[in-house]
Amino acid sequence: MPQPQPEPEFDELYREIILDHYRSPRHHQPLANAQVVAEGYNPLCGDEVELQLNFENGAISDVSVQGRGCSISQASGSLLGDIVLGKPTDEARRLIGLVTNMLTDAEAEPPEELGDLEALQGVAKFPARVKCATLAWHTLEDGLKQREAAGADRPIVTRHDE
Repeated sequence: MPQPQPEPEFDELYREIILDHYRSPRHHQPLANAQVVAEGYNPLCGDEVELQLNFENGAISDVSVQGRGCSISQASGSLLGDIVLGKPTDEARRLIGLVTNMLTDAEAEPPEELGDLEALQGVAKFPARVKCATLAWHTLEDGLKQREAAGADRPIVTRHDE
């Protein structure tokens, strides 16, 4: 049975969300004295992302997302900043799982709580673009793991290669 196709206006809305976040990225200013700096790189296409994070009381209190690459990778990073800011680290990890599932399973229905991140749902239909969309999320995951392993007392720098 053929899959229902999204309404054209939804495709246009999603395209506009991605282009808006690519052209005007959120959380783009570097952080002074970031507690975690996590770098991600995809050698196949050259996408790069750098996440800078600060924490307070077990939550992400500030985030900076910088990088260069395709509209999908950069929009995904900008959207990441919007949704994880203020979230406890356990909630950020849960969101990483939800987003990764949405981006890798073309049949997955994204939860409403993902908000504008739903605009990236169509990436699952294009396996070559999945790494673009997941780069920032894998980089966040690596940064959180390194922070946990090293303790919260000192700055952490980590690198993730897709």
